[in-house]
Amino acid sequence: MSLIDKISHKLTISFLTVIFMSTAAMAQTTQPVWWFGVSGAANFNFYTGTTQRLNNALITPTPFHKGNGVRPYASLLVEYRPGPVWGAMLNVGYDGLGAKFDGVEAPCNCPADLTSELSYVSIEPSLRLGFATTSLYFFAGPSIAINVNKGFAYTQLKQPNTNGDFSSVQNTIFSGQVGAGFDIPVSAPNSESKVSLSPFISYHPYFGQDPRNIESLSITTVRAGLALKFGKGHRAVVKDQPVAVAVATPVVSDVTFTVRGPINAPPVRRVSETFPVLNAVFFDDGSAAIPGRYVLLTKEQATNFNENQLQNAQSPSGTGRSAGQLTVYYNVLNILGGRMRANPAAVISLEGSSAQGTRDALAFAESIKLYLVTVFEIDGSRITTHGSLRAHPSSEHPGGTRELVLLGAENRRVDIESKSPELLVEAGGGMMKPVQINTTQENPLDFEVLFNVDSAQQKVKSWSVNATDERGNVQHFGPFTGNQQGLPAATILGDSPSGDYKITLLADLNNGSTVTKETSVHLLRPDPTVTSGFRYSIVFDYNKAESIAQYDKFLTTVVAPLIIDGATVTINGHTDIIGEEAYNQRLSDERAQQTQKIIERAIANSGRDHVKFETRGLGEDAAVSPFDNNLPEERFYNRTVIIDIVSVK
Repeated sequence: MSLIDKISHKLTISFLTVIFMSTAAMAQTTQPVWWFGVSGAANFNFYTGTTQRLNNALITPTPFHKGNGVRPYASLLVEYRPGPVWGAMLNVGYDGLGAKFDGVEAPCNCPADLTSELSYVSIEPSLRLGFATTSLYFFAGPSIAINVNKGFAYTQLKQPNTNGDFSSVQNTIFSGQVGAGFDIPVSAPNSESKVSLSPFISYHPYFGQDPRNIESLSITTVRAGLALKFGKGHRAVVKDQPVAVAVATPVVSDVTFTVRGPINAPPVRRVSETFPVLNAVFFDDGSAAIPGRYVLLTKEQATNFNENQLQNAQSPSGTGRSAGQLTVYYNVLNILGGRMRANPAAVISLEGSSAQGTRDALAFAESIKLYLVTVFEIDGSRITTHGSLRAHPSSEHPGGTRELVLLGAENRRVDIESKSPELLVEAGGGMMKPVQINTTQENPLDFEVLFNVDSAQQKVKSWSVNATDERGNVQHFGPFTGNQQGLPAATILGDSPSGDYKITLLADLNNGSTVTKETSVHLLRPDPTVTSGFRYSIVFDYNKAESIAQYDKFLTTVVAPLIIDGATVTINGHTDIIGEEAYNQRLSDERAQQTQKIIERAIANSGRDHVKFETRGLGEDAAVSPFDNNLPEERFYNRTVIIDIVSVK
């Protein structure tokens, strides 16, 4: 959880505590239409982006990126409440947006610090939404801020302290704010003079809050405070009220229903895919011969082999299920032989494993060594072979009793190990160095309409959706049982170029009750122009999500630099079919979310923040899994997170 999320969470909990500890008194007089007052608050300011040129006289040797601080806010306010629901608010006040930046190290190994003292006069008109039965209210509106202080303080070891004004500060900035408050009456119910004490919290996102017209600084603010309001009401005629009798009603388990429309990208995409090559060869039961599905060359063919010949494998479907990608993997021994031939100093170890005994395991490894020596003419002294009963890492666990046939097939293999970076890479802790593939995707997953029913597998027996267009035509889809279901946008649109649809969830719960939810989505048939993008895959060990740490450097230094401002990054987590479906769903969610966090951190550190993420776990869903689950290598490749970088129009 980020710092801003932690503070927002604590402030929200505190605010709700005040609400639930307060009880509204029954009014003996009418409520005022006009309220006047003052407010005081603390601004929790968060800086992101980059600053280095503080003014024309000072450019710091090391840029500053993030900062946070607490500054005061005070305002005069007026509220107009013609009724209990709709109203308007206006706050005019002093807005402190200063903060202290995270310390940096100058090239002289000198710690350096920067404190901003930016402040403004802010004008914040808002629309107010209240309720007839509670004193809770919400508000939202624009914010206009006029700069009154541009100051900063810069300190660096071995240098005199510098106090000055930022240059290129925008005199006026336009942004927005949204928040909530709770009016607590402190005057007597029968008094015409009304006094209200109102705790409030508001959120001011970074949109528009760029204080300077150079560099990339932006400010996000969470404001929490208290308002004191005064108004004048009138005597009300109170009639006798009937006594209400509470009637117990059964509690119905609820579900959360969301719909995500497709991203604004064409349905056909050329993709430059960095495809990881598994450093393992799987053997058939009862045979030490290299299985026929692996591509084995003659000595003459090996002379002309170059892994660049594999670059144009095609991916005809959006899920990535492609014989072309497996063809790359099935050339693993030829890729290995070519790389060893090109790097005479590289050595490898072939680690065989077989539950039938170390003799069988060693025979697997010797088969591969023989192929490399006789076909690619690799010196046998560069290849060592070993045999063991269990693979490392193993797909089987001590005491396990389920799906042992599938797991046993995965452990009947030879792992290729090497410390040579020309053969294997750090990412993943032992993958073969990736191969670049040029593929074409048609109707990729991010072009689907995604329906999500939270906790459906625990609460819902089955669910379906109705899509109603503007003319009242209804399409029915389902029933479904999982948490998520995707449908191509074209399936709903039919022949229409675009449309607005009312989406209705119909869910039958496990407790016998039913739930109906409604939302809406706008669909647009995209321009059929073919675009391009980048794809990366990371592959996990069996039942592991924490191995994402092994990919931190790879995601940070290789993947993140390709993501430009305005791009959309789709991250889809998958698993194989081994294990419980619900567990696999959670595992794929965790893998995808951890991947997003690493990439988000990397692009934030580089000053890019206008990047949209579409992240989801798809579990073991066979309809969208990258590969089948019949062979051990297919299941290995399905334990994956696939990252697509799309430049959206």
